[in-house]
Formats: sequence, structure tokens, C-alpha cells
Amino acid sequence: FGKAVAEEVRDVGAHMLLAPGINIQRTPMNGRTFEYQTEDPYLNKVLAVATVKGIQSQRIAACVKHFVCNNQETNRFTVSSEVSERALQEIYLPAFKATVLEADAWSFMTCYNKVNGIYGSENVNLLKERLMGEWGFRGFTVSDWNATANTNTAECVKAGLSLEMPTAKKYNKTNMRNAFEEGKFTEEDLNDNIRRLIRVMFLVGLYDDEKAIPKGSRNTPEHQAVARKITEEGIVLLKNENASLPLNINSVKKIAVLGPNANLRIEGDDIMSGGGSSINFPPFEISPLDGLKEKCLNQVELTKIPSEADATIIFAGLNHDNGMDAEGEDRNSFELPSEQIELIQKTANECANTIVVLINGSPVSMNSWIDSASSVVEAWYGGMEAGKAIANVLFGEVNPSGKLTMTFPKELSDSPAHVSRRTFPGDNKVYYDEGIFVGYRHFDTKDIEPLFPFGFGLSYTTFTYENLMIDKKKIRDNDVIKVSFDVTNSGKIKGKEIVQLYVQDIESSLERPTKELKRFEKVSLHPNETKTVIFELKREDLSFYSETVNSWVVEKGAFNILVGSSSRDIRLQGEIEYLE
Repeated sequence: FGKAVAEEVRDVGAHMLLAPGINIQRTPMNGRTFEYQTEDPYLNKVLAVATVKGIQSQRIAACVKHFVCNNQETNRFTVSSEVSERALQEIYLPAFKATVLEADAWSFMTCYNKVNGIYGSENVNLLKERLMGEWGFRGFTVSDWNATANTNTAECVKAGLSLEMPTAKKYNKTNMRNAFEEGKFTEEDLNDNIRRLIRVMFLVGLYDDEKAIPKGSRNTPEHQAVARKITEEGIVLLKNENASLPLNINSVKKIAVLGPNANLRIEGDDIMSGGGSSINFPPFEISPLDGLKEKCLNQVELTKIPSEADATIIFAGLNHDNGMDAEGEDRNSFELPSEQIELIQKTANECANTIVVLINGSPVSMNSWIDSASSVVEAWYGGMEAGKAIANVLFGEVNPSGKLTMTFPKELSDSPAHVSRRTFPGDNKVYYDEGIFVGYRHFDTKDIEPLFPFGFGLSYTTFTYENLMIDKKKIRDNDVIKVSFDVTNSGKIKGKEIVQLYVQDIESSLERPTKELKRFEKVSLHPNETKTVIFELKREDLSFYSETVNSWVVEKGAFNILVGSSSRDIRLQGEIEYLE
């Protein structure tokens, strides 16, 4: 993915991509949840590192954003995210840190919001002390657009902000000269910021012979295939009552296609459509309806009348209008629009096989309609090849293998950020009172049943887990634990399973989550095929952050090793003991 996107960036003559966005999905209501990756810090880290490496392999600068705790759009220019050091260390910082230590990210974008009272663009603790000091970041930092409006010029320079984007003009000639002449920042402060910029200019090839720079390409068959593959791999099958999917193209004669997202196109009218971050200008888009027409050509009749159909597909969900999945404004409702709910309920009364395909980027409530649907498919925003990918999954050419990277709550009030206005959206301050208990860490520890748990996703086949082996039952400081188990495709068709390993601290001096994801792998299996999966765990995988000693700690005692298909579907369990 990162490599393909970077090749497109190179082809248009740019040298930097303002991505990836890796803020933790603290609430389903964040207008930019669709841009971000997950609620889990380990998964966030793995995805972020891979993306940055891919982008920078083509000598295009990745820009990791928004540093940090930019977890809502409401009051984003002024609100202060009040967050504990433990939550920063365990939840919000790990992916950012990993892009520096493991991928040598070339740029970071600061956040709009304050973090514990200080704006991201002038936050010495975040930028100078942690990012550049502790982590050894060698790239440059850049502000978000107008993020410096309420900041002080000299404080931004001293914090290490190299590049100010429009429109506040805190770094204009007059402000910079006055602050320097008044002794508010030093020449070395300025030189360090400039050196960082120049270093990245060399890295992206601005001073190289063109022949030495990777060649770009745009809208190639290879890139189209990547776009389709990503969408196919990420589609999540949430419900499949009576195996109503996949549809059999040889036996289904007529399909009704309904819903506002059947012909959804993401192309915008201008650069600020959907708040600016939501809209692309692709060379083409294959809508869900387009994909079905191509798949069903001369074989299956498409109609708009459910009562006449063997199956009805309703393309529901959200879009990039303000108040939905869009920058600049948080979502105004956890429910689907009322007309969509009515359509699903009415259609289910007319057609027993009603399939709901969701196109959205954040969790939605399904309580009022999910019992009416025979199948529910989460297709997300699938890009320009979305229609083909969705049709391939619905008709079984592709077996769905995606898993949820975020918890889908039954009720919004079950989400840990939605206890009161204090915790979301706040006023001048928003308090992260849930601490480290974000997403499934909250639901599992508090024993709250979600609609669909983190890591959940069905398949057209089935998988069995057996033979858990842990090579060391008692471990010490630097030991490496090898965990192995067998996964078998026990169904009748080829499929892929994302196996997940969680760690549970059985007894701790501080409250810890019931389980935490530490490893995962997607395994492809033919019917009756078995593969052995091997994971290695280290001391750090057992640790938590202690604010008492300001360090990561592993306490003596027992830990459970949990292996399963989701955070709520644990198939195998073993125990280890940490000695010292």
C-alpha cells in the first residue's frame, strides 16, 4: 500500500505525503475515525511502521500525524486533551514512537489540540524531549493548517517546529525577526529546525540527479490491483444467517439493489468537500452498483423490487457529508439515517434474504435493524475498485477475511469516552478518564457485551485451533517465549484466518486490561489444510507503565497466553510465570 501510494505521489511531482494518520480511535463519533487505523496500540504500531516504510522506500517523505491525542473534531483548535502519563505511554504514543525507532519517519505533523494544557506545535515535552530526545527523531515537524493560530512564535521555534503551514503566519519575517532580536529563541534553535528540513530535502532527492530517483507511476493496472486487493482483504462479514452468502450466480435469478450508497462516489466538488480530508479525485470509480452489473452481466437480473427478488442487497451506511465521516465536525448521530433504517425494515418484510452492505468508516448502531437482515457486510470506503471487490465477496470469488480493528458497541453509552460531557466532547478540556481502558480493553475488563468485538470477522469457511505449545513455562528477564499452535481450515472452501494472541496479567499491583493484543497473523488455508503458527514474545510484551517509577515494569507472577479468532473468541489458553 505505502509503496503504491508513494509511486503515485512521485508521479505528480510531489515529495511528501501527509500520511499516515495514526491517532487512536477513542470514540466512534470522531469525524475522522475513518482516516485512522484502530483502537489498539499494538495493531496501530504494526500498520503505521509498514506504511511509513512503504512510502519512504520510494524516497517520498511520510508525515506521521497528528501528534498526539487529536481524537475528536469538536473544539479541535482549542480543546486540551487531559491524559495521564500511563495512557500516553501505553495507548497513544506507541505507534508514533515505533515509526521513529523502526521506520525512521522523516516528518511528523503536530496536532491542533493542546495536550495537558500545551498546544502540540509548541509542546517542548512532546517534541523536543520525547520525539527528538528520547526517541532520536531525525526528521522535521510541520504544523497542521492554522494549528499555530493560538501559539507563540518563539515557543514553537524552541519546541522544534520546523515548518509552519498556512494561515496563522507565526513564522513570517516580522514575527521571527522580532522574537530573535528580543532573545526569545537562539540561533541554534533555528539552525536545528532548518537542518532537519534540509536533511529531508536530501532524502527525497531534491538535490539528486533525476536518474537516481525512483520513477513514479499513476493509475497503473498494478495499482488498481493493489486497491482492489486491499478492499477485498479488509471487508468484514459481520452476520451470515443460514449461510445466505455467498450468492450463487448459477441459482440466483433476480437481485434487488437498493440504498443510498449503491451508487456512492467519493469524488468531491472541490478540495474542501467533506472537510478537506475526505475527498479524492480518482481517475475512475467503480461503485457497488457498477460492480454488481459487471458481475451479473447476462446471468442475473437486477431490479429495484424486493418482493420479486431471490435476494435483496441494501447498500447503507454513511458518507463524507458534515456530521458523518468528515473532517472538521464530529458525527451527529450514532444511528444510521432514519430513512435507511426504515428501508431495511420494510425490505426485510418483502424479501426474506435481505443483505445489508455497510459503507462507512466508523461504527454505527444496528440494534433497530440487524435482526431484520439475513447478512451484514462491513465494506468500509473501498476506494476506486470498491464495486469490484464487494461483488467478488458477495458472490464468493473472494472469501471475506477482514477483522474489526475497532469495537462496535451496542449502545454509544457503553463506549468508555461517553460517560459524560466531561469525557466527550468536553468544553475547554476533555478528560481521558478511562485512562488505558480504550476500546476492547474497556469492554472486556468491564464485561460489557459489544455488538461486535474487536478482532471479529466471519468467513465462508470454518477454522479450528489446536496443539498450543509454549516452550518456556517459567521465564526471566531476557528470555524469548516461543508460542506455537495449529490452525486448520475445517470447512469446504479456501479461506484466510487472522489468528490473534493476547496476554493477560493474572495478578498486578495496578489495574490492567483483561487482555491485550500482542501478535497476529493472517493465515491462508485450503480445505483440510493445517499450518503451524509461531509467535515470539519478549519481556516488553508483559509490561505496563508505572507512573510511580516513571518506567515500564514487569512484575513477578503468572500470565495467561490467549489465542483466538477475536478478543471475545479465545480458542486456546496457556500459562507462563515471570520470575524476575
